[in-house]
Amino acid sequence: MTRLHEHYDKVVRAALVEEFGYSNLMEVPRLDKIVLNMGVGEAALDRKKIEGAVDDMTRIAGQKPVITKAKKAIANFKLREDMVVGAKVTLRRGRMYEFLDRLVNIALPRVRDFRGLSRKSFDGRGNFALGLKEQIVFPEIDYDEVDEIRGLDVVICTTAKTDAEARALLKGFDMPFGN
Repeated sequence: MTRLHEHYDKVVRAALVEEFGYSNLMEVPRLDKIVLNMGVGEAALDRKKIEGAVDDMTRIAGQKPVITKAKKAIANFKLREDMVVGAKVTLRRGRMYEFLDRLVNIALPRVRDFRGLSRKSFDGRGNFALGLKEQIVFPEIDYDEVDEIRGLDVVICTTAKTDAEARALLKGFDMPFGN
C-alpha cells in the first residue's frame, strides 16, 4: 500500500466523516482514477512527434499510454479521420496514488510562477481538472532528452457527489489550492 493510500485510510477518511457526517464508510468520497492526456496535433504530419509524447507519458505515468485518433475529419485543422492526435493513460489503485504524490510534492512546486490551483476547475460532479504547460516539471523527464515541450492535462476523478466534498478530499491530500 502506498504512502498516500495509507494517509487516506488513517487520516483523510476520518476527517471527511467528521466534516460531512457520513453514516456509512462506503459513502466517504475516495479517488477513483486519474486520467492523463497529451494532445499532439503535430503528430498528424510527423510520426516522430507521437513517439516522443508516448515516451514522455510512459515515464511520467509508469505505464504505456493509448494513442488517440481523430473520430471525425475537420478540414480547418487539416485533420482526417483516424489520424493520430494524442496519447492518454488512465491510472488506478497504486499507480494513481503514487502519481498524485509526485504531482503534489514534486511537480507542482516546480511549476514557474505557481500561485496555487484554481478552485473553479471542478466540474460540479466531484472531478477536478488541471493543465500543465510543460512536461519537464516531472523528475522522470530528462530535460536534455526532450525533443519538444508539450502540455499535459490531468483529470482527477473522485466518487464525491459535490464539489465541496471533492475539494475537502483533495485538501486532505495537500492539494495546493489558491484563491
